[in-house]
Amino acid sequence: MNTKLQIFLDNYVAKPAAFLLNFLARMIGQVLSINHDLSRDFKTIAICKFKGMGSIIQCTPMLAAIRNQYPDAEIIFVSTKSNKAILEKIDLIDTVLTVDDSGMFNFIRTNIGTLLTLIKKRPQVYFDLEIYSDYSSIFTLFTLSVNRIGFYLRSSSFRMGIYTHMMFFNPRVSISNVYLHLTQLIGCQPKHEGIYGLKSEQKGSEYSEKPYLVVNPNSSDLRLERRWDQNNFIELVQKILTAFPEYNILLIGSKGEQSYTQEVADKINSDRVINTAGKTSIDEAIGIIENAQLMITNDTGPMHIGFSVKVPVICLFGPCSPDQYGMSENAHIIYKNAYCSPCVHDFEIAPCNGNNVCMKLIQVDEVFDKVVDVLDQEKSNINLKENSGIVFTRDENVLGIVNR
Repeated sequence: MNTKLQIFLDNYVAKPAAFLLNFLARMIGQVLSINHDLSRDFKTIAICKFKGMGSIIQCTPMLAAIRNQYPDAEIIFVSTKSNKAILEKIDLIDTVLTVDDSGMFNFIRTNIGTLLTLIKKRPQVYFDLEIYSDYSSIFTLFTLSVNRIGFYLRSSSFRMGIYTHMMFFNPRVSISNVYLHLTQLIGCQPKHEGIYGLKSEQKGSEYSEKPYLVVNPNSSDLRLERRWDQNNFIELVQKILTAFPEYNILLIGSKGEQSYTQEVADKINSDRVINTAGKTSIDEAIGIIENAQLMITNDTGPMHIGFSVKVPVICLFGPCSPDQYGMSENAHIIYKNAYCSPCVHDFEIAPCNGNNVCMKLIQVDEVFDKVVDVLDQEKSNINLKENSGIVFTRDENVLGIVNR
């Protein structure tokens, strides 16, 4: 299914259904008087994040905290089929269950199959990490998990029957800490030990015999306004090729981004620019990024792979806040902080309607200057804000719980 169809179904099918199911779940819960106490030893814990490879990588501190607290529990991760390969590289997860959203028939079939598997396993705790999806809320309810934990937003307050526990979603806190904070509800310690270090079996890149930089000119079709203009990337790469003849440039992207990325390569027209978009597995993509001297990218999934493998990453932010998604010791942030930014998590359609001024304010020369600085280790300046000042608890109470 394309993204527009998914949004339509979520708004006009899932939302009314979730509204009605909310009341039904409340009534059944009161009649059955189910015990939702979270102070017990859990043997089966499920986490769900359907969309966003970057968000999945950012939730790995949460997975580590659960594994540390419940070493013998089965940890199940529920996602879409496109994320299966990267989930299988995270050894904190025992079982990966997926739905296939490539078409309506496959979507319905795999939803039924995955739900039946979850009902059979009957997770004692189910964390829904989706923030805005009413479809995910309905899916959560039909897992029949005893304890269902989700995020609270004022606009989604009607879901307080679907979930047994809700946590205030704070968009001003880094997303990995937001996820990690949820684990305190089941007795875990909110100690952030960094995101999971993805490993590749690729020892080097078959695409380049010389050192190279990685450039990702794409962004997920969920939010194309995160994409810096194609012509800017072309001019930037041309300047890099001239200034640094010792490096090749590897362009990356998914299969669906192959033609857009090829346009960039064709317009640069250099044998030192190699388009790998759509030609690599997840493992190969991780290997390409891991072995790069530097990565330049929009705010999208491969950026978080760069964070995971500890390569220096120049991150171009606009519609999203770098305080929320750009917190990494190897991140070099460029962000203009336009008045209407960040807008992504407040609007399904950005106020600019795609005229992403926040990204257009980023100039080619300033990105190139950052490239020079990062490649020169003596001038390198990591743009990082510490999260150590966050207060998660007070008098043994977990902050942010929203009572039903």
